[in-house]
Amino acid sequence: MQGSDGHGIIRLPQYIKRLRSAGMNPRPIMRIVEDRPATAVVDGDNGMGHLVVSHAVDIAIGKARECGVAWVGTRNSNHAGPASLYVRRALEHDMLALYFAVGNANHLPPWGGMDMLLSTNPIAAAIPGAAEPPVVLDMATTVAAYGKVKARAKAGREMPVGWMIDRQGQPLTDPTRSEDGFLLPIGDHKGYGLALVFGLLAGTLNGAAMGRNVVDFNADHVTPTNTGQTIIMVDLAAFGDVDAFKARVDQLERDIRDSERLPGVDRIWLPGEQSHAKRGAYAAAGYPISTGLLGELDQLAADLGIAPLEIEGSRR
Repeated sequence: MQGSDGHGIIRLPQYIKRLRSAGMNPRPIMRIVEDRPATAVVDGDNGMGHLVVSHAVDIAIGKARECGVAWVGTRNSNHAGPASLYVRRALEHDMLALYFAVGNANHLPPWGGMDMLLSTNPIAAAIPGAAEPPVVLDMATTVAAYGKVKARAKAGREMPVGWMIDRQGQPLTDPTRSEDGFLLPIGDHKGYGLALVFGLLAGTLNGAAMGRNVVDFNADHVTPTNTGQTIIMVDLAAFGDVDAFKARVDQLERDIRDSERLPGVDRIWLPGEQSHAKRGAYAAAGYPISTGLLGELDQLAADLGIAPLEIEGSRR
């Protein structure tokens, strides 16, 4: 609904395959294995990542309310969808949030290397305003998240030059050949450094998979992934007047949006504004599904013995 088309329903077939292959626990018993007033580590019992991370967020909100700041990590989790889903939860509680995760497949080598030892390890942040939309950043540490490559393949569209290169260092634009190369980090060596640090914070620190231990859930539906995520919650009231902070955020947003633009630029966007607009548009008009994805969902429905998707009362 927010335009993160590399996540959401495009991932449903993979989730179902993993559940049906007993590679993911449909009824996890999640528990806190390390606990202090402002920190915790949650063992997700190989549950669906959306459940595990949502549980970690609930714990972090409670701890931040008591301590001002909270840091909660997960282990034995799974793919949890777009990171912004979880930092946005902070906005309901007059908090701001940061999120790091280890991706569920390695598509990034260390800078200058060939072995894919890192993933697209993302960062997300949500900071509330008052009258203005919240600032919500959600980005991979690669130029494009691998989900976007999958979305391009299903839509039959080529990738732009600069997303991937092949093992000879040449641009790779055919998404169906993604296994022949690897993703490029943002900012060259700087993106590699960020991917490494975020993985250490979300994976290694929590006792979750990192490096060679990361399981490619695109290809392996059986092996537990032991995915790690980290959520950090900050109670705005711990740093001063909440309304005054939000007013300062609003003013900064307006200053940036109204600043002088380069020739040919119609608008300066803040992080999260376009997703906010898409939520409204899709809620009113419906979510567009590519023909390739619709065919895959139809096949999934047939495999599960349920009715295929209908759009506005008719097949498309």
